[in-house]
Amino acid sequence: MSNEIKPNPKLNTLFYVLSAIFIANVILAELIGMKIFSLSKMFGIQTELPMSCGILIWPLVFILSDIINEYFGRKGVQRISILAAILIAYALTLVLISTHLPPADFWMVKYGKDLSGNPLLINDAYSIIFRQGINIIIGSITAFLISQMIDVYAFHYIRKITGHKQLWLRATGSTVISQIIDSFVVLFVAFYLLGGTTRWTFREVMTVGTMQYLYKISFAILLTPVIYIVHFIIDRYLGKKGADDIIEETDKNW
Repeated sequence: MSNEIKPNPKLNTLFYVLSAIFIANVILAELIGMKIFSLSKMFGIQTELPMSCGILIWPLVFILSDIINEYFGRKGVQRISILAAILIAYALTLVLISTHLPPADFWMVKYGKDLSGNPLLINDAYSIIFRQGINIIIGSITAFLISQMIDVYAFHYIRKITGHKQLWLRATGSTVISQIIDSFVVLFVAFYLLGGTTRWTFREVMTVGTMQYLYKISFAILLTPVIYIVHFIIDRYLGKKGADDIIEETDKNW
């Protein structure tokens, strides 16, 4: 009798769905991350607490990364991380090209005023916003790939100790470790090394980085129930025994 492993259509579908959601959210985080918003103004705090809008989506990315790690291991996370980085670079190239295309006259006239009715050079505004995002994307790709690899190894190391139990510990623990890198490297590269005339000070990098790190860790803890819910849904989809067998096989082939 052949010992060849039979294809698992459900497992393939699961990987495609998780990968698509993961990559879509990573790219979306890059696009909206060009704006720095004030957390202090939202909650009426006097001390300035600036953060990138892209940070709003990253907790979901953490969950997806941990779930993929759970069922598909190191190779699964590496594949989607590299693919995501390639697609981010692709988006970066198209964004850069779009900022150099000559604007249509009717577009300049139609959107020649801001929301308050003041004159607005819409093409300049478009170029400034998206070219600013280039630095963020370069920094983010660097930080993203480094932190993802660290997250994979931290997640697996904790699972070797805990086994199949304490999913919350390996998910949160790997995030705590990996996001130290992600939170500071992206800002250091994007705004300190590549900041140009709008270069941030090292203190600004550390201030925003610290706020973003605390935000990520806080939401990683708050979203722990979501990980268990997704885990439960996948187990129901694959069948509990089938899911356990897949996780065991992932451990062996790690």
